Amino acid sequence: MTTSSIAATAVVVGVDGSADSLRAVRWAAADAARRHRPLHLLHAHGWPEFAYPPVGLALPVVTQTDTPQTAARLLADAVTHARDAGGDLEISAGSTSRLCVPALLAASRQASLVVVGSRGLGGFAALLVGSTGVELAAHASCPVVIVRGADRSGGANAGRVVVGVDGSHDADLAVAVAFEQAAFRSAGLTAVNACQWQVAGQRDGVAAPIYGEQDALAGARRALAESMAGWQEKYPQVDVRLDVVVGRAGGVLAEASTGAELLVVGARGNGGFTGLLLGSVSQAAVHHANCPVIVARPGPGTHPRKEGSS
Repeated sequence: MTTSSIAATAVVVGVDGSADSLRAVRWAAADAARRHRPLHLLHAHGWPEFAYPPVGLALPVVTQTDTPQTAARLLADAVTHARDAGGDLEISAGSTSRLCVPALLAASRQASLVVVGSRGLGGFAALLVGSTGVELAAHASCPVVIVRGADRSGGANAGRVVVGVDGSHDADLAVAVAFEQAAFRSAGLTAVNACQWQVAGQRDGVAAPIYGEQDALAGARRALAESMAGWQEKYPQVDVRLDVVVGRAGGVLAEASTGAELLVVGARGNGGFTGLLLGSVSQAAVHHANCPVIVARPGPGTHPRKEGSS
């Protein structure tokens, strides 16, 4: 299979036969049907891959049992799950001898979205939860979805799409993706900005902040409002809630994701080390969110203009 067999702007989902993979297939099929996109099921041999063994552990013994017949059965089962979730949508399927991550990265150059489960088949699951998703989120050419098990126990954002906002370029991409998802789902949107204030030293034995709590909150609210400006005019049907929370962004967004339909974050936000390909907040979301996560990356459909922008 080559990427030329993947329809432009398709939703591409990785298939390996695991329960998490089939959950991702159902999520991807529902999304493709909702947004009127074709769906492509991709099975890659050699999933997962190890360049070196984890520290202190031997490289696992991998038995090659993946035959064309096995791949065909896995894909046929995945198509059945996709039909159940997405109805009469356009579905294609293919397998490749490439490893999982390179195959999905190649597919992402044409896809509108790449979808994977939070973990697939293979050893060391406790160590490698989200490793494929993290690699894709760091390098893919389109937004990436990691389908984590949803917590339906309720929460302030139950049934809503949640987006992390910090004023960065990647967060602006996340806002674009989040509004589109909320509109197609007929769901509300909660935009969250987490803020902290720094301590410069001590004054009379008490920590003295560089600026006060109220200043920090006011700045965070201002940045949040600026990031959302224009999008509410573009999507007037979406109920928008702005939420500024004191705390570390990773923990704040994990809490906000409880009961949510979806959490959307940028690949990198403000702060941190610019050399890193994936920020700490997006990594925290991939590993700890209580719902499926979209890591917004540039790609087809991720640059819609705000209302009134030139």
